[in-house]
Amino acid sequence: MKLLYTSVLLCLWLTLQDNRVAGRLISVNKPNPKDAAAYARWLVSLNSWGVLNTIAADLGGAPFGNVVSFSDGMPGKGAGIPYFYLTALDPTAAYAFKDQRSSLTLSEYPLGTCGKTDPENPTCAKITLTGKLKLVDGSSKEAEFARSALFAKHREMEDWPKNHNFQIFKLEIGDIFLINWFGGPKPLTVDQYLQWNMSKLTFSS
Repeated sequence: MKLLYTSVLLCLWLTLQDNRVAGRLISVNKPNPKDAAAYARWLVSLNSWGVLNTIAADLGGAPFGNVVSFSDGMPGKGAGIPYFYLTALDPTAAYAFKDQRSSLTLSEYPLGTCGKTDPENPTCAKITLTGKLKLVDGSSKEAEFARSALFAKHREMEDWPKNHNFQIFKLEIGDIFLINWFGGPKPLTVDQYLQWNMSKLTFSS
């Protein structure tokens, strides 16, 4: 009986871990794929990292992709704009100071909601936000909001070396590429994306 009880607890724990992102349970109730704005905001809000691409000045202008952590707001209350905590000691921020053109690519796959589907399958959503990677005024209210959002999702950031001069950056979105089903990219403007009301989505806690 004790062995059975232990096995049940172990299965429950593994199930919780499979549905956990950055220490919190994620929503498994995905938005309707036909609602592009809802799906895009859901995808950005629940993800905690992605590939941020900048223009590599020292590589002849070649694209340089780097895995970075980000947050668009407090858990379950994302505003849609990705914020980053970066240092110019890393190529991404250094490149952005010379050329702000950039893009952030995210996949639904890390959320655990694609099942056994391959990440490249259209039913496993992916989104690329293209725009400009800009430095946020460190003394502004926006920076204060960004720090709270980033530290809530990535707690260890608060302890990163102060002498590395980490600063707040944001992606000013100019274009959105979303695939979340068959039939090609979903038409979605930046205004439609940003104006979506996150309160319409239900998150697990």
